[in-house]
Amino acid sequence: MANLITGGRLLLLFVTIALIYTRSYPVAAWCTLLIAIVFVSDGLDGFVARRRKSTSEFGAILDIAGDRVVENALWVVFAQLGLIGVWMPLLVLTRGFFVDAMRGMSYRQGKSAFGENTMMLTPLSEFIAASRFMRAFYGVAKALGFVFLTSLFAAHLGETQWFGDFYRHDLIRYIGWFMVYSAIALTVIRGVPVLIDAMYYVRQSEKITE
Repeated sequence: MANLITGGRLLLLFVTIALIYTRSYPVAAWCTLLIAIVFVSDGLDGFVARRRKSTSEFGAILDIAGDRVVENALWVVFAQLGLIGVWMPLLVLTRGFFVDAMRGMSYRQGKSAFGENTMMLTPLSEFIAASRFMRAFYGVAKALGFVFLTSLFAAHLGETQWFGDFYRHDLIRYIGWFMVYSAIALTVIRGVPVLIDAMYYVRQSEKITE
C-alpha cells in the first residue's frame, strides 16, 4: 500500500508539471494546491507502512528515490521557467548523485539510510542527516519553497488576479524566498555528514576486496 502511495505521488507530480506548462492562470493557481498534496503525501507512505507493519528495505529505498524524483524535477522545472537560477538544480542534482552513490557503499554492508540500522556513525551526523526532526524540517522547507514558486509563477500569469495582489507584498516574497534558499542550504548541510561517514564504508569495502 505504501509503495502504491509513492507511485501515485509521482504520477500526481508529473500531471501537475504538465498543468503548470499550460501557462493558464487558473490552472497554475490550482497547481499550488496539487504541489502541496505531493509533499503531504510524502509522509503518508511512511505512516501507512509503519501502521500496517509493512516497512521494508525496498520501501525505504523507493521512498528516497521518489523524493529525489520530486525535488529534482521541480528544481529543473522552475529553473527552466526562469524563476530560479540554473545553479540550484545543478547543485541539488550533484549532491544527490554523490550522496546516493556513497550510501550505496553502506547498503552493501547491511546498513540503511535511516532508522535503527542507519549508516550514520556519530550522534551529530545521525541528527543532521537521519533524524526525524531534520527530515521533517527539510521536508517542510521544500514543500513551502515549491508552493511559493508555483504560486509565484501563477502570479506572473495573472498580475491582476488574487495571487498577483498577494505577491506584491514584500514580506510575502521575503518569506517565500527564505524557504527556497533554506531548502537549498539544508540539501547541502544534510548531505555533508553522509559523505563524511560514508568514507568509513569505502575503507571497509577496500579491505574486503584486498
